[in-house]
Amino acid sequence: MKLTKRGEYALRALIHLGLAQKQGRALVPVTELADKENMPVKFLEQILSLLKEQGLLESERGAKGGYRLSQPMDSIRMGDVVRKVDGPLAPIGCVSLSAYDRCSCPDEEHCGLRLLMLDVRNAISNVLDRCTLQQTVEVTLRQRHADGRSNKTKKKKAAA
Repeated sequence: MKLTKRGEYALRALIHLGLAQKQGRALVPVTELADKENMPVKFLEQILSLLKEQGLLESERGAKGGYRLSQPMDSIRMGDVVRKVDGPLAPIGCVSLSAYDRCSCPDEEHCGLRLLMLDVRNAISNVLDRCTLQQTVEVTLRQRHADGRSNKTKKKKAAA
């Protein structure tokens, strides 16, 4: 599995929208999201459109329009998002559960490479499938809070 730019931007956009929701913001304009996350607007629009088609986002048009999450954050699993945007998590087709493709190996059942890639697929899947958008947003907020505290502490020490 290689996380494409499309997959990365989709995850970052969802995290940004989750953070905005936590701050009580109803809608986030595409231009703001693109600016804050340093993403190309046109590419981001395509990604947000895909996420909307997948039922993860809602949008409103107009001067005060933008995007918001359409599902509770605790129901959005990061693995599902990656699959919807980038396809299977498996690094090679012969270990994919959703897009199996027989390999050219003469003994697929005992192939060392397939067995190794099966472990890789399972590890990636286990991490991404147990992690929700809610958890990711909470970790982000905790880290920002901790960094804010450590920055204040550093400033106080530097001033002393």
